[in-house]
Amino acid sequence: MTRPIEHSERIERVERPLTRGIAKVTGSALGPYQTAVIRIGFAATWLFFLLREFPHRHEMYGPDGPWAWDMAQQLITGNHAFTVLMWSDGRVWFEVVYALAILSSALLMLGWRTRTMSVLFMIGVLSLQNRSIFIGDGGDNIIHLMATYLVLTRCGQVWSLDARRRARARAGTERESDRVGPVLWWVLGLGLAVVTFMGELGRWWLVIFWGLWLAHGLWGAVGRRAPHSELRKLLDVIAHLVHNAGLLLIMVEACLIYATAGWYKIQGSRWQDGTAVYYPLNLDYFSPWPALSELLSSNGVMLMLVTYGTVAVQVAFPFTLINRRVKNVLLAAMIFEHAVIAVVLGLPFFSLAMITADAVFLPTAFLLRLGGWAARARGAVVSRVPLSGLTRRAP
Repeated sequence: MTRPIEHSERIERVERPLTRGIAKVTGSALGPYQTAVIRIGFAATWLFFLLREFPHRHEMYGPDGPWAWDMAQQLITGNHAFTVLMWSDGRVWFEVVYALAILSSALLMLGWRTRTMSVLFMIGVLSLQNRSIFIGDGGDNIIHLMATYLVLTRCGQVWSLDARRRARARAGTERESDRVGPVLWWVLGLGLAVVTFMGELGRWWLVIFWGLWLAHGLWGAVGRRAPHSELRKLLDVIAHLVHNAGLLLIMVEACLIYATAGWYKIQGSRWQDGTAVYYPLNLDYFSPWPALSELLSSNGVMLMLVTYGTVAVQVAFPFTLINRRVKNVLLAAMIFEHAVIAVVLGLPFFSLAMITADAVFLPTAFLLRLGGWAARARGAVVSRVPLSGLTRRAP
């Protein structure tokens, strides 16, 4: 006859996985490769968009746009949106903000000073998008949200210049002293003080920016002067909690995007009768390849399957997270679908934003394999450059 389970044993069985979960959440920043992919993906998407629209920047976000500065000021006064472009209606100020948005996107993509660049990246995204809110699409909305969440994450742990600098410092090939970080911190603090004195920021944005500035300063000071102290351990725990909360927000947001999109599609009559995909294929705006669009729209059975399949995948995806294999299959289907949308409908930046949001659910093993392929490809390219140069110099 088996011995009955004691009350203390039952409590221990419940507490043991709970204790392991708490230790994991507070002891490490989860998903380092997933957050790195999100950092690179969203920064690259916004960077490429700004570069493509560089000739049209004045009409989209600047002083030559149909949405005039006075109209934008009236709207922002009512909705309290954040944009530094409302600080001045001068052309020079707009050029400075646009250039800083490009620079911060490039540096965040490379992973240089990711804590600082993530904040500047958020400022650039919010400033430009909130200046002209009527020209964006779903991809812009996703970048808008994810730029805010990225500030909470430690997205430079891997695949970044910051990670390489830390690795070289541990190996002893570089000095551990950091002079660029304090200088950058002081310069941004001086700029924030000037903006505060001018009264350009609202109360909540003052709290957010000064809080971020002080938190980064405290982190850097403790890391240099007392790297092994109890205070540093406490700051590590707080940073891990904030990072993991930000990662959870990104995952929840991605699930909400698909769930709401799927359920709203179910309510539409065109999605119910299976003809919703047909109509955008016959619009000139969404037909960069007219022959391809005509070929696809002429097959009624395939259009019906794609229409119903899109709804089914979007509605089912949040529920598949409990099963890894099914989740990976649907994830691959959604990434393929967005790639097709980028080519067929001519929406590359929307598709890049959605694929990047999907990447938060990619398995770590696949991302490590992908990183290995990228490293080998880069090594092959670098090794061929000197050889090609010697070949050209040969008589």
